[in-house]
Amino acid sequence: MTDRPDRPEPRDADDRPATPGAHDSAAPDTVEPRPGGTADTVDTVETDTVGVRHGMFGVRGSGDTSGFGGLVRPTDMPGGTRPPDGGDDDELVTSLTAALASRGGPTFDDAVEKVVVHGGQLTLHIRRRHLPLVALTLRDDPALRFEMSLGASGVHYPDAAGHELHVVYPLQSITHNRRLLLEVSAPDSDPHIPSLTRVYPTTDWHERETYDFFGVLFDGHPSLTRIQMPDDWEGHPQRKDYPLGGIPVQYKGATIPPPDQRRAYS
Repeated sequence: MTDRPDRPEPRDADDRPATPGAHDSAAPDTVEPRPGGTADTVDTVETDTVGVRHGMFGVRGSGDTSGFGGLVRPTDMPGGTRPPDGGDDDELVTSLTAALASRGGPTFDDAVEKVVVHGGQLTLHIRRRHLPLVALTLRDDPALRFEMSLGASGVHYPDAAGHELHVVYPLQSITHNRRLLLEVSAPDSDPHIPSLTRVYPTTDWHERETYDFFGVLFDGHPSLTRIQMPDDWEGHPQRKDYPLGGIPVQYKGATIPPPDQRRAYS
């Protein structure tokens, strides 16, 4: 067998190899500008690691028969984004800062823990005691006018000490055609967050669902009762520390335990 003659390596218009890293040990990292920003405006996000996930289903002691028992994966969250953010985000933050000042406080820094721009989406992490006032300001100020809340979603990070429970409110401004996420957190030991039903009445059922599945207590809610699980159900089934559950099944005289109580087969 004879070797094929060497073929010329494909090259781009700048006479560089068309395949990144063809001659370099590592191709340089590139950063794309966020939509709405300029070529010099990029996200500067620091990552916060709030925990490490072991395995897939949280099995402890009895062994994991899923095949994912050796999985080790950190739980990373985007950290605060340093301004300027570019696009409409800077204008929105400036307008909210001025609107809060016109109300006599709190200041933007008092009310907002951090500003995050991730995937082109602006999220304001609000300190829970200031949540209703910030939401009211976002709704009523003419420069903001976030008239609509699109719901409330719960998230549970069991390893994020002091911030285990999160609630996210997506807001929509019909006037200015903008979207914004408000995120607020509470510890497991004190899962209280002010309800936004007085500001956005449509959050009524969404907050009930978040209470039902995550155990967040929305202070001021007119009827905080379960909405999908039975009234006498124990626990909140979408929390990460909730057991896999399952009802022990009797089959031909034997009892099959729930998945997280089954033995390993190795």
